[in-house]
Amino acid sequence: MSDVNPVLIVGALVVSYFLGTIPSALIVSKRGGIDVTAAGSGNPGTSNVVRLLGWKYGLVVFVADVLKGSLAVGIGGWVAGERVSFFAYACGYAAVIGHTFPVTRKFHGGKGVATGGGAMYVLYPWMSLVLCTSWFVLRKATGKSAVASLIITIAVPIYVVFIRRVLWEDFAALGLVVLIVLRHIPNIKRLRNKEENAA
Repeated sequence: MSDVNPVLIVGALVVSYFLGTIPSALIVSKRGGIDVTAAGSGNPGTSNVVRLLGWKYGLVVFVADVLKGSLAVGIGGWVAGERVSFFAYACGYAAVIGHTFPVTRKFHGGKGVATGGGAMYVLYPWMSLVLCTSWFVLRKATGKSAVASLIITIAVPIYVVFIRRVLWEDFAALGLVVLIVLRHIPNIKRLRNKEENAA
């Protein structure tokens, strides 16, 4: 990275952030005649779109959000010259932050699960495939997307500990997980009070 143009580094981070801000849920839900931020839970994410418009619309949002994270990490890996690299992680972080705190929507965004999952798919594809499958199983078993999302999110750093090559990967994965879990604090409170919506 020391020989990479600083302008390219900053540019990659900025592009990654603004990739994250693309309002997938808003665009898709408006095609369905609904403002996702003004209905259901008000969260501009896959679960709320599924709740309001069904799985077909939700799947489009999910894929779009995953692509945001994947593209960001791909950009970071290309700049760094290595797929699993500190800078690839940094671009993944930028996309998740853009999704959860979009400057284009007064910093009110989604929870970051799908975008974070997209980032992890490029970094650790086998883990991501297993966890993605697990999400659907857990969602079916519990009836609650928040529970499934929290379980697979917490599983990420555990997996990375076993397969990582260098120590910083553990902390990088853990930091991303902490960011996503913090965004789920309202859901955790509702789960504790048995008020969390299904879907």
